[in-house]
Amino acid sequence: MVAPPDNDVLWARALHFQHHDGTPALSGVSLGVREGEILAVNGPRGSGKTTLLRCLSGLERPNRGEVWFNSVPVHTMGPMTRERLRRDRFGWIDPAPVLVPELNVWENAALPLMLRGTSRRRAKTAALEWLDRLDIGEHARKRPHELRQAERQRVSIARALAPAPTVLFADEPTAPLHRADRAHVLRTLTTAARSHGITVVLATHEAETAALADRTVSLLDGRRVNTVHLPPVTEAEGRAECSLSV
Repeated sequence: MVAPPDNDVLWARALHFQHHDGTPALSGVSLGVREGEILAVNGPRGSGKTTLLRCLSGLERPNRGEVWFNSVPVHTMGPMTRERLRRDRFGWIDPAPVLVPELNVWENAALPLMLRGTSRRRAKTAALEWLDRLDIGEHARKRPHELRQAERQRVSIARALAPAPTVLFADEPTAPLHRADRAHVLRTLTTAARSHGITVVLATHEAETAALADRTVSLLDGRRVNTVHLPPVTEAEGRAECSLSV
């Protein structure tokens, strides 16, 4: 194994990954992510974006290849070590919000901090700060079922940012949001990352979202390519996306 460059917080070499049915998802992908960088991974649906994020974050082990975090090999870690790494150093935003139904909004946002051992008072303060920045603070005592889909996604984003992770993995984070809400949420996300020195790896199939990143890596059929021409979102698709938030 060859250690990655010192200025790369994440580094991957020749990643290969196959789904359980044998379908290849990644075929030799290599990349480096610098500390504090916002990196967009773009490409059409099915290009391997989510699989790449899952391998970089330790959620999946590649079939072949290497993943390093701060010069420590993630690909050789056991399941418990990778779980601690994700809990203590990484944040994750799914395309659709996954919240604990028994907890209210601020408790959901504070959950990663409390799992780390942060006091309930400090965790609540941090959670409320991010909920306010994402314009969802007024719903802090509601349960997830009382919120719209777009509001639940804002809670998920606050939950990922509250612990100030070293690396935040965002897999299509604005997918459930109305088009009008996306710019504000993405601006909050990128501003927070830069002000807190958080490295962001952002998967997106939208050129507008990728344009907000410092740098873009394009995937097509599980391989890195120089350019992916993403089709514009049609008016019909825009209406369909908005209907998810109702």
